[in-house]
Amino acid sequence: MRRRAGTNARRAVAEWRLRCGRRAPQPFGKQTRLQNATALSKRRAALKTDVVERALRRPTPQHIEADRAKLWHPYAATPGAPCLPVRSAEGVRLELEDGTQLIDGMSSWWAAVHGYRVPELDRAVADQLSSVAHVMFGGLTHRPAVALGELLVRCTPPGLDRVFLADSGSVAVEVALKMAAQYWRGRGRPEKCRFVALRGGYHGDTLGAMSVSDPATGRHEAFATIPRHHFVARPPSRGADFTKAIESLAEVLARDDVAALILEPLVQGAGGMHFYDPGYLQQARQLCDDHDVLLICDEIATGFGRTGHWFACDEARIAPDILCVGKALTGGYVTMGATLATEKVASHVCAAPPGSQDDALPLMHGPTFMGNPLACAVALASVSKLLKGGWWRRRVRAIEGQLCAGLNPCVGLDTVADVRVKGAIGVVEMKAPLDAAKVAAACPALGVWLRPFGTRLYTMPPFACTARDVARICEAVCFVAANAGDYH
Repeated sequence: MRRRAGTNARRAVAEWRLRCGRRAPQPFGKQTRLQNATALSKRRAALKTDVVERALRRPTPQHIEADRAKLWHPYAATPGAPCLPVRSAEGVRLELEDGTQLIDGMSSWWAAVHGYRVPELDRAVADQLSSVAHVMFGGLTHRPAVALGELLVRCTPPGLDRVFLADSGSVAVEVALKMAAQYWRGRGRPEKCRFVALRGGYHGDTLGAMSVSDPATGRHEAFATIPRHHFVARPPSRGADFTKAIESLAEVLARDDVAALILEPLVQGAGGMHFYDPGYLQQARQLCDDHDVLLICDEIATGFGRTGHWFACDEARIAPDILCVGKALTGGYVTMGATLATEKVASHVCAAPPGSQDDALPLMHGPTFMGNPLACAVALASVSKLLKGGWWRRRVRAIEGQLCAGLNPCVGLDTVADVRVKGAIGVVEMKAPLDAAKVAAACPALGVWLRPFGTRLYTMPPFACTARDVARICEAVCFVAANAGDYH
């Protein structure tokens, strides 16, 4: 029956082509195919020889100049300052082209929690490559994606039973915002379409994520089309009285147009490395319930152990309606994020408004690389490695103690405004902004890779760092802080 259906389909296509005056393409002869294949192989060989191999083998100075001439780096003008050329990485060290080794004090922007060339993660990638590297997720599924979804549901705060596999942290936030907006449409409240966010927050660089990031540090004035939302004062530092901040939040959440509150639990990352009290988060959760507002927690930076708790939400003993994760999810191997939602949120996201003739909507997002099998496989390996034996908790506790002791010499320096540590996060707040390019240029001599932003000189080291590694990182931070005049 299947063969007959295929024959009928081919006959129908042939008849349609004849009616349209088109001839079905004729198959190439064997000789023609051979000639075309030979010519194509020669062109590809010439391309590889003339362009690719020459580019990969050229001297390092030419390589750096080509980088400046052709590439745009994060948060940089063109042409930017020369970048340090990395040749390889292993353990917690980056090796430059000239053989210099740097301890990575940044975990490659907080993602490489295991370090580099991790056997379990390498093996996961190799094993997955032997079956399928990528397949579209629309209408298809595969074991790594399903297993990852189940694992995330089990290891995240309770009630988050639906998983959207995104392709970055910023995209995970975009999806969360869409979920919240569609949720209220499904409940027949389309006027609830604006978001409340904290000053000092950062949620990503795509337009929607930028719109709920701090208007000043997110440079909202440069983008006339950016959506406008409500912003409230960020809570004060941990241990300080946050009564006024909660009162301000309650006033805004009472508005009829609020869909959700989005925040980074307990640690505001790229918006200032600001730590605040768990009590504020607990009261924010209660206010959202009181005013029928969703709570979105962005744990892209804090999730998977960075703060000393598996999720920062866990310390406050709250669960959000929507959760965003990323960074450490894949151990920094490949780009991936995820958005999790409660069953209540999921059921209304795709529902038609009550009493409406409108159709139910699917969740309107579908990235090309959604659920990429390689990313799912390495994410499974990364999260499983963290969970195995609870080693992450012991390592983060040890790193926290070492950062407290190692950064203590910065306290009292004339150039330093504050020193603070939480989990595997150490921050030295300077009184004046540092020039990241000048600090980067000094890193080879320091033997440590640091990347400050603004007045924040900080480290978020890989959990795999030894005590000696952390001591070296602290020495480098203290040196820059003590000699800050050279790095402005």
